[in-house]
Parts: sequence; structure tokens; C-alpha cells
Amino acid sequence: MAEGRIVKALSGFYYVQSGDKIYSCKGRGVFRNRNITPLVGDFVQFEESNPGEGYIMEIEKRSNELVRPPIVNINQAVIVSSAVSPDFSTLLLDRFLVLIESKNINPLIFITKIDLISDKERMNIDSYKDIYEKIGYSVEMLSSKQPDNVPVLEHYFADKVSVFAGQSGVGKSTLLNVLKPSLLLKTAEISKSLGRGKHTTRHVELMQVNRGLVADTPGFSILEFNEIEAEELTNCFPEMRERRKNCKFRGCMHHKEPKCAVKAAVDNEEISRFRYEHYLSFLEEIKTRKPRY
Repeated sequence: MAEGRIVKALSGFYYVQSGDKIYSCKGRGVFRNRNITPLVGDFVQFEESNPGEGYIMEIEKRSNELVRPPIVNINQAVIVSSAVSPDFSTLLLDRFLVLIESKNINPLIFITKIDLISDKERMNIDSYKDIYEKIGYSVEMLSSKQPDNVPVLEHYFADKVSVFAGQSGVGKSTLLNVLKPSLLLKTAEISKSLGRGKHTTRHVELMQVNRGLVADTPGFSILEFNEIEAEELTNCFPEMRERRKNCKFRGCMHHKEPKCAVKAAVDNEEISRFRYEHYLSFLEEIKTRKPRY
């Protein structure tokens, strides 16, 4: 059987890239019987039935999986935040970071529209950039209207499968168009009445960008922590994860426990207080969510 990777799923067809060719395939009925759905990013084995067409026979084991958007085997997630319109939000950024960290996917942070902010606002954004870089994240400040900034990004994408994440209107599709103008992805103006962008991407597809594959997706439609348990949350904050072993109590939740290394690091300004407050907010959200049945 031939081997390949699903690069697009649309209307019941799976487009499998094998070498330099793309085959239009359908899934075997056995997948439905086993409640398995082939997803974009899957490595598969398929049989060619007609030239350029075939049936997916096997799906290889996945390294990770996102539900919304439905995509698997991702190396990194580019979290796109805008400096303005919509305004930069560390709370929303940290929510994305936690969701990505929980899937063991490497996050990158791209902050767009820096050409639209004042010098004072730029200093504020720069201070946050320093905080996230000290944690260990790669942070880039960008303007799609200044293409000279873009070549420095090329090395991020080579030989990797990347997914873009971020709220509507931050400029994900615009940024992809700058990275590879031939994509000509549809972009939307910010709705002045709603204060948010309009959804422009309708399906998941992997595209060749800078010697790698990038997923343009309809966006992360669920930002809830449904799959994260309270005791796992610390692992989604790298600066807390590396200190938890120094807490007095095993299983410390870094809230009301005494002799907590994380709380001590916050008091010593080794961990940013806003990040810790976000952690406590997320912890409460997880503890009070409705049980899953």
C-alpha cells in the first residue's frame, strides 16, 4: 500500500499527499464502525483505485490531536495576538498557551499590528515580550504592512507542521498571505459594530509555507479547559512546572498550601504576578466546571 499524509478534508473526501502527488481518497467503512475519523495531518496507508483516487486503509498512531480545529500530528502552534483591534490581552494569550502546552505542542507568540500603536503602548507590549521570553517562549513583533520583518520568520516553519491560533481579527490569514503571497487567503475587515473579525476560513488545510506545512483553520472555537485536570495545570505553566518539585507538599496546587516554591517565586518577582493570577483563575474554572458524562 502507498503511504502519505492527509493535507485537506472536505465534503467526505480526504486529500492525501504522497510524494509530489495528491490523491482524492475516501475512508473505509470500518473506520465508521470503530468510530474513527481520518483527520488532517494523519499519516495513512491507502490503496489507489483509479488514477489519482483511492481508499484510506490504515491510520498511523497520532502524536497529538486538537479537537477544534480537528488536526493531528502538529509540531508547533503559532499564537497570533494583535497589539490593537482587538487589544492585546495576556489573559487570552495565557489561555491559548495553556491549551497548547496541555497537548505537548511547542508554542510561538506572534504579536501583530505593532505599526498601529503609540510609543507608550509599544513600551507596554515590549515589557510583556520580555516576560514571555524569560519564560522560554519565542516572541516576534510584526506588522503585515512592513514585509521587511517577515524573512526573519522563515526558519520557524522549515520541516515543521504548524497551526495558527488566535481570536478573530488578529490577522492570521493576513500574516500567512505575507509569508506566502500566492496563497491569496481571504481576509476580513474588523467589524466596527461587533469589535471582532469575521470568520473567513471554512475548512482545515495544510499548505506549503517556507519549506514546512502550515494549517489554515477556522480557528479555535473552544477555549475551555475541558480536557485538563486541576493537578495537570501547573505543567502548562513552564515557570511553575520547573519549581513545583521544590514545594513542601507533593501535589501542591500553589494556592493555600504553606511553603510553596511557586508562591515564593511570585513574591520574589521570579514569576510574574499576572501569570500566577491567571493560573488561579484557570484553576478555579477547572475545579468548578460541570462534570463530563
